[in-house]
Amino acid sequence: MTDEDVYHKQQFGQKTGFGKAPALLLVDFVNGFHDPEILGGGNIPEAVIATVPLLGFFRDRKLPIVFTRIVYAADGSDASLWCEKVPRLLGLTETAPASQIVETLSPHPGELVIRKTQASAFFGTHLNACLIARGLDTLVVAGCTTSGCVRASVIDAMALNYRTIVAIDCVGDRALDPHRANLFDMGQKYSDLRTAQQIMSEI
Repeated sequence: MTDEDVYHKQQFGQKTGFGKAPALLLVDFVNGFHDPEILGGGNIPEAVIATVPLLGFFRDRKLPIVFTRIVYAADGSDASLWCEKVPRLLGLTETAPASQIVETLSPHPGELVIRKTQASAFFGTHLNACLIARGLDTLVVAGCTTSGCVRASVIDAMALNYRTIVAIDCVGDRALDPHRANLFDMGQKYSDLRTAQQIMSEI
């Protein structure tokens, strides 16, 4: 019996689909996670490239778009236990080049940018309030890393009852084994999995 058989037998992997009001959530596509010399590597550069047309699609249809950045105070006053696990995170300050969103996906005026100090886009932020205010019920998720901030954001989105679609070619990780394992797990428990092209076709 394969892993897929076990999950299927136990009725995991059901589809929740799209609701009526989708938004695009771009998680931590910043220079530091794009650069393998800082916090990046793996297939993150490919995920950035694959996200360009998806972002353009949402912009062309004037659908809501949200970006996240990890941003810590320059003096480290808001450092958390997470920074003890990954000290390099402290270099992601407001003005640090590593904390800026990659140029090819740079936000346009009117697109929301959420600053966070934890993995999830929801934890300690006003993201949920912003989504509720706009009557949104579906999140299409791209970003990095698949096993870290993407996964944490997807789990919280599910907990808050958002229909969550992970764009599988638009998420990346510094290592491919965690990327693949977490995509499988999210697809079984917390989200639907689609390619960017499938998402654009369905919307």
